Amino acid sequence: MFFPFSLSKYFVSTLGCLFFIFTLSPNVFAMSTKKWTLLDTDKNIYVKDLEITEKVSYTCPKSGKKEQGTIRVRAKRLSGGFQDGVDIIEIDNGTLRFTVCPTRGMGVLHAAKGNLPLKWDAPARGPIHPKFVSLSDPSGLGWLDGFNEWVVRCGLESNGAPEFDEKGTLKYPLHGRIANTPAYKVELTLDETTGQVTLEGVMEESRLFFKRLELKSVYTTMPFADDFLLTDTVTNLSGDPGEFEFLYHINTGMPLVSPGAKISVPFKVMAPRDANAAAELGHWNVCDPETPGSNEVVYFFEPAGDAAGNCTAMLTGTSQTQAFALHFNNKQLPWFCIWKSRLANGDGYVIGMEPCVGFPNAHSFEKSQGRVVPLASKESRSFDLRFEILTEKDRIDAVQKKIDALQGTTESQPRKNWGG
Repeated sequence: MFFPFSLSKYFVSTLGCLFFIFTLSPNVFAMSTKKWTLLDTDKNIYVKDLEITEKVSYTCPKSGKKEQGTIRVRAKRLSGGFQDGVDIIEIDNGTLRFTVCPTRGMGVLHAAKGNLPLKWDAPARGPIHPKFVSLSDPSGLGWLDGFNEWVVRCGLESNGAPEFDEKGTLKYPLHGRIANTPAYKVELTLDETTGQVTLEGVMEESRLFFKRLELKSVYTTMPFADDFLLTDTVTNLSGDPGEFEFLYHINTGMPLVSPGAKISVPFKVMAPRDANAAAELGHWNVCDPETPGSNEVVYFFEPAGDAAGNCTAMLTGTSQTQAFALHFNNKQLPWFCIWKSRLANGDGYVIGMEPCVGFPNAHSFEKSQGRVVPLASKESRSFDLRFEILTEKDRIDAVQKKIDALQGTTESQPRKNWGG
């Protein structure tokens, strides 16, 4: 499996005594690894509540001294309101915390490091169970009723604007269906030797005569790391050729996003999506004040990476001591979008960072431009991302220096074949 970044630091921790406290006896499949099946609809397995606590001792990479901490994983089902029946899994590696929602396509509801949360205050009070989201709403915008995650995927059949046929009937809803597709299999793995935590979920988007696509999502983190990894694999399960679209909608709001916060993306070409974005081109990379009644603005990019395709985008707070860095590979995800919504906080004050295989235009337009990805029968495509929360200025400066080094000669102008 290809990873567009070094994983070496994930395998250097020295772990001492390990203790597990859990409410379900795991299946042991190796001397150093334990595995819990939280959900498997094929085998009629469902675990409503699970709590694991692992105490670890490790050698601090900075001081070289032995330190101790606790890793926790908790799975639970929510009740009441629109969240009724939603399953969530909270992972705390001792430094970083993030919450995954298998009910909503294995999206990440929010993350945090210390007192820095990564989230946004969406109008949808969630997480919203998919049964309350009408994707077939005639407007094509029903997807917005459930939209409030920090990390949400758009796809798989389509990932952009709603599209209608010549009679005005909805063909493709906004951003597709995968974000509202519950996982049918979820497994948790703990490595007793390294302390590595792995969470895997599988979804399937299928319809007779049309498609049969699988999405397997694997999250990995290590004790006391300030980041986590995500590998998504899309597979065409059908005996016939297929195709897909795929876009990551990574949405950050207050407190990291505030007036004056900075957006950094190394790029070869950038284009404003429309006239609204073009009018604000001079400050595309600066977070604006809350502006009730304002229009969203979107910028499309061809991101710049190193020789291997490694690319990093970053949001840096006004104090320059807090940041979120997104690491991806532009050979896997060749396009990128920035979405800026300046509505009042709670109405949708947010910055979206969106690596993708194609822009969020109508499906037919993207297909005409060759940005809908073909998949032969049983063929797979994988995507690797690393989510890093930074709270030290010297590390933020190092990432910014890396981004600046990738930024070469650039072009900023409308591109007709990029849509809008």
